[in-house]
Amino acid sequence: MTNKDAGKSKAIDAEAIRELAELLSETSLTEIEVEQNGLRIRVSRQGLAVHAPVPAMPALNHVAAAHAEAPAAKRDGHAPGTVTSPMVGTVYVAPEPGAAPFVKVGDVVKEGDTLMIVEAMKTMNPIVAPRGGSITEICIHDAEPVEFGQALIVIG
Repeated sequence: MTNKDAGKSKAIDAEAIRELAELLSETSLTEIEVEQNGLRIRVSRQGLAVHAPVPAMPALNHVAAAHAEAPAAKRDGHAPGTVTSPMVGTVYVAPEPGAAPFVKVGDVVKEGDTLMIVEAMKTMNPIVAPRGGSITEICIHDAEPVEFGQALIVIG
């Protein structure tokens, strides 16, 4: 392989970047990184990048019953009344496995009511309602990893 050929093999593949960006748009992923033949490409939808691997949580049987509503339609930005995650962690919609969720769509909450829990570094952090209102949308699933600023729930 000549030096000229070596330079071409390390060139940026614009088509690969476009395909990765499309994959981000089609999925709920916020970042993709691939490495092939010594060339690494990372495409990110947000400025926040979490470099530690996040272990996948196995689905629990009570998850389907606790979160029966369909996933929310994707939108640009957050809807008015959206409560976002204040940290990176794992979200839980109930106080313990098998228990009823803290809230469900249609429930009316008061300011300070617990909406869910985000576990970060083995610490359970309650996410409370910043204001009163009716739950119009739950944007996450139980035991799902969440990122800082990710939409959790919408209070109408």
